[in-house]
Amino acid sequence: MTRAGAGIAGVVGVPWLDKAGAAEPQATNPGAENADLVVFNARVYTVDSRVPKAEAFAVKAGRFVAVGSNADIKGLIAKGTQTFDAMQMTVVPGFVDCHNHAPGNTLLYEVLVGNPYEVEFVTISSIVDKLRAKARETPPGAWVEGFFFDDTKVKDNRPLNVHDLDQVSKDHPVTVHHRGGHTSFYNSKAFELAGINKNTPNLPSGTFDRDASGDLNGRVTDRARDAFNKIGKRPIFTQEQNMQRDRDGLAYISKQFVRYGVTSVHHQGGNLAALQQVRARGELLHRVSYEASGKELDAMIDAGIMTGFGDEWIRFGATSEHTVDGSFSERTMALSAPYPGVMPPYKGNVTETQDELNAWIERVHRAGIQVNSHANGDVAIDMVLKAVERAQRLFPRADARPKITHCTLINDDLLRRIKSLGAMPAAFTSYAYYNSDKFVFYGEELMTRCMAYRSFLDAGIEVAAGSDFPPGPFDPRMAIQGMVTRTGWDGKTWGANQRISVEEALRVNTLNGAYNSHEEGIKGSITPGKLADFVVLSDDPFTMDQAKIKDLQIVRTVVAGSAVFHA
Repeated sequence: MTRAGAGIAGVVGVPWLDKAGAAEPQATNPGAENADLVVFNARVYTVDSRVPKAEAFAVKAGRFVAVGSNADIKGLIAKGTQTFDAMQMTVVPGFVDCHNHAPGNTLLYEVLVGNPYEVEFVTISSIVDKLRAKARETPPGAWVEGFFFDDTKVKDNRPLNVHDLDQVSKDHPVTVHHRGGHTSFYNSKAFELAGINKNTPNLPSGTFDRDASGDLNGRVTDRARDAFNKIGKRPIFTQEQNMQRDRDGLAYISKQFVRYGVTSVHHQGGNLAALQQVRARGELLHRVSYEASGKELDAMIDAGIMTGFGDEWIRFGATSEHTVDGSFSERTMALSAPYPGVMPPYKGNVTETQDELNAWIERVHRAGIQVNSHANGDVAIDMVLKAVERAQRLFPRADARPKITHCTLINDDLLRRIKSLGAMPAAFTSYAYYNSDKFVFYGEELMTRCMAYRSFLDAGIEVAAGSDFPPGPFDPRMAIQGMVTRTGWDGKTWGANQRISVEEALRVNTLNGAYNSHEEGIKGSITPGKLADFVVLSDDPFTMDQAKIKDLQIVRTVVAGSAVFHA
């Protein structure tokens, strides 16, 4: 058995407070502050440049109080101190996901036609069978919906189409939503109810796609999908039922986050009341930067609530992503040049005008709230930068850190302006591994400028990690492997010039994530005074085969000094 294996065998299933798992005090130091927890005999990567590596650390009242050698930290052990011999396993700060839709309800209550967490191929017949089963228990005229579809993870090696979904039902409107969130597929009944036919024109902000004969093929992109929002019957729940579903969903997704070592998540909106209730019940296991939109954002502005209001568990962060263009994974993001090989020429979807974007960013910026815009393509990123530059001229604010979610396709001029504004890209994380099968649609030249972690870091930009779950898995191990290797599940490497080191990838997924939400003073590194959020890994990502980082075992996830997950 390896030392790491011995460590796992020795700690699996043992919570900190289980006396059988607590070592006898090896030293006392009445003159020092006695710790609640001491972790020793570890490979600690602190992500603190002042003390980058250590053997041990101590925790008291939910915060790190000392970091150093085994001999030094064991001096803080006293009667009642919980101890953990890491047996040379690796300890890193808790991972931070700066863009996540946290769809716990979807995972619990909806029909999942794809795997939310891993690379897994499905068949079109399996999708049809799952939706047929749902249709049998659904009243005619009511929607039958499938979620987590991925068009490049289908064994049939052909697109899902309207004819496939017509096999589900001719009495129900049927839709399958791409996990990317910007395209959906519909059956003929849905088009009929929406009044959409092959002669319906496309919109500037979305398309009704057609086959070679000019007939609707079932795929609808971006805001063209709005036509389906008010047709068909949908389940109606009481206010309390909705609250219960939201509580259940949040409690469920929180368990999933910590299972993968994610201790802080930037939530894209959601039921704020349910979130607070989940916390009050002790079921919130991760920390939340709540990113508001709609009525919540309006209420913040009206009440004068600014970014940073809250506490260490739930805090108002940036806004929810304000969408400016389409999707990378679904090939609708707004490009300055046409998509390679697409006829007629297509440059993606811009979802609002520059004037609309200017007005929204100015309003939020003046309110002291960190703006957050969804911009994938170089056209959309340019639009966001123009709007922020304008807002700063009209109302200068120091250290505003405007957030650009995805910020996928860059060039030298965009990099210069991002750096000048102090803007915060939250780029895709797991895509380099999970979505490598989509890079062929862009080609190598574009991929040398996509998910450009190397370019961001070289320009001195504090780029952070945003999984965008559900569009991408939120597993930080998969993310780090992809950032370091730029090699996908299919063994193909794209944009190798954007590779970064393990050390840089760890920082992107921890301290840079904290910086993204103005929280670098309290989290993101194993530093005395910061929140004691950390992860125990079965092996050392700095020394192991980089192509196997995603297979590291999360042995334990700890938040505020308490174990919230153990393998």
